[in-house]
Amino acid sequence: MVMDMGRDAGQGVVELAYQPVAGDFLGALRERERLRRRRGWVRRWAVGLIAFAFVLNASLSLAGNEKPDWFLLIWMPLAAALLLCTPRLQARAFLKLAVRNGTYRATVADAGLSVATDNSTTSVNWAAQPRYRETEDAFITYSDDKNASCFTVLPKRGLPDPADADRLRAILDRHLTRG
Repeated sequence: MVMDMGRDAGQGVVELAYQPVAGDFLGALRERERLRRRRGWVRRWAVGLIAFAFVLNASLSLAGNEKPDWFLLIWMPLAAALLLCTPRLQARAFLKLAVRNGTYRATVADAGLSVATDNSTTSVNWAAQPRYRETEDAFITYSDDKNASCFTVLPKRGLPDPADADRLRAILDRHLTRG
């Protein structure tokens, strides 16, 4: 596709080209957790309760009041670590899938978002992902279901010019709700 950048700039088109990295997906998953406040709250409380139960079990067994429950002493820290590491593990899994597709080329226009890779092309209308969040490193668009199950990451490093971030933000503000 040949684009006249003078004409497209007036129409509000921003193009990005990038290779995905784990940090892109980690940032998107963290922002998704903020959108889904309840699940993030449950995870933090679960880790706190596991830590409390571990300390209680360890202190009772050290005080000699009870025989140590080795199952709990071993599996509680592992469960807490797994809960804390879940976003990083998910980001690595997303990266493994994304790397197979090669270079990503995204086009953001008033009509919607289009992402082309070496193996596929995807178009997303604004109605499919009506929300977005901006982080220090990326713009992330999300679906509006309660789990924010669909998202698209647009890393700022993929912009040809840092000033394009303002143009991209303007397009997203016109069509999506921030938050």
